[in-house]
Amino acid sequence: MLELDPMIAKLAGPSGRPPLSADTLAEHRAAGTTRYGPPALFVERNDYPIPGAVGVQVRVHRPQGVDGPLPCVYSIHGGWYVLGSFDMDDDRLSRWARRYHMVGVSVDYRCSPEAPYPGPLEDCYAGLRWVFDHHEELGVDPDNIGVAGTSAGAGLAAALALLARDRGEFPLKFQVLDAPMIDDRQLTPSSQMGGLVVYDPHTSDYGWRSYLGDLYGNADIPPYAAVARAKDLSGLPRAYIAVGNVDGFRDEAIDYATRLNQAGVPAELHVHPVLRMVSKALPTPR
Repeated sequence: MLELDPMIAKLAGPSGRPPLSADTLAEHRAAGTTRYGPPALFVERNDYPIPGAVGVQVRVHRPQGVDGPLPCVYSIHGGWYVLGSFDMDDDRLSRWARRYHMVGVSVDYRCSPEAPYPGPLEDCYAGLRWVFDHHEELGVDPDNIGVAGTSAGAGLAAALALLARDRGEFPLKFQVLDAPMIDDRQLTPSSQMGGLVVYDPHTSDYGWRSYLGDLYGNADIPPYAAVARAKDLSGLPRAYIAVGNVDGFRDEAIDYATRLNQAGVPAELHVHPVLRMVSKALPTPR
């Protein structure tokens, strides 16, 4: 039989909050407003407002005592497109900056439904442009900048890679997509699974409705809004894609990695075993 890995079950635990919906959005947002603590030792952290992008700012994590120019990970937080902030990336980017001698930049973009597509994507693009424009003062190597995200953040990161390719203003070196939320149609078997630790179809549906607004349900959703709809994936930066084997986004992540490789884009895929096989004790034969 299969059971949830005990380590994962312990980390997840019960949230004690009702499912995410329009009626509970404020409660979920309030529960996530706690800052994640100071930067790691020997890491400098600074916030910068993005001129011309109201309410948008980026947070830069840079290791102390390390001369540049350094590689840069431009990170986009998750939250079903409707909640979260760049505080969520603090611990991870501080650790990465110190361990890997890189610059971590997280963007605080406007969330939906107050800012539906293309607002959040354009916010992320504005922050990324600012990083490229200020790479010298940040000590960043402009030829080694990539995007990363989890869930909705990975959906925005994938869309950002597509948008950067098509606008041709600056090059991206890589994309790191963790359980990417990239397909509004929700037609895959994994997208219909219920009873999962984090994911449920109703929450996903609410996130897409909030993000797409009046576009939701249309047959011609722009690929920049849901990159699973993109026809041409050629010329995108190489990708690292990870997802759990019982994640609601599993099938779309596998499909996207496959299509990237078919388009000539190197894509490394990892499907992690969230469930493990256990055996019941069998009676001893007589």
